[in-house]
Amino acid sequence: MSENLICYRNVEIHQQDQCVLSGVNLELHKGEFLYLIGKVGSGKTTLLKTFYGELDIREGDADVLGYNMRKIKRKHIPQLRRRLGIVFQDFQLLIDRSVHDNLEFVLRATGWKNKNQIRNRIEEVLTQVSMQHKGYKLPNELSGGEQQRITIARATLHSPDIILADEPTGNLDPETGKAITELLYTISKSGSSVVMTTHNMLLLKEFPGKVYQCANHEISPITEEIYNQ
Repeated sequence: MSENLICYRNVEIHQQDQCVLSGVNLELHKGEFLYLIGKVGSGKTTLLKTFYGELDIREGDADVLGYNMRKIKRKHIPQLRRRLGIVFQDFQLLIDRSVHDNLEFVLRATGWKNKNQIRNRIEEVLTQVSMQHKGYKLPNELSGGEQQRITIARATLHSPDIILADEPTGNLDPETGKAITELLYTISKSGSSVVMTTHNMLLLKEFPGKVYQCANHEISPITEEIYNQ
């Protein structure tokens, strides 16, 4: 059986004083592609935030990459996050510096110092997302799809165990969104497991994976037969 990277058992998640999700039972294994679907405000992003320690968990058992998320100390959260890659819907690139400098900033901020190693790693991740010739460009010189590819490259800099992608196709046209999902799907088969929130049910048919639906403050697994109807 493949390695278990995330394991939630009867987890209850609150935001301020409001219960967003209760009775959460979820598993992610190495090499899996997991979708979180549901309406806006159903708790998808809130659940993602608990994976990287942005929100606390009040009830249940929650394990992410060997860390007990109910008891994790603040000082250990940076160690956890270094094993995670996060892809945001709105890219969150630094607009005043080039693609290469965006990626170099992340590496230097996490302790990389050797110029050759930094350059080589940046070339590797840009090649992986088919952006190897765009390192000199500023974010505003790129299309939305190209910016999202750079965001994915940034997320993979540290060869993370898990990539968390929060509506990565939400601001993109259908064709570009499909290409971005295909890229993430390929990455999931070559090393990093992926958790992706989406509203686009067509993507689930084209790139099958494990599916959980957030609704009515609960989360439940969805079978392929249901979302293919």
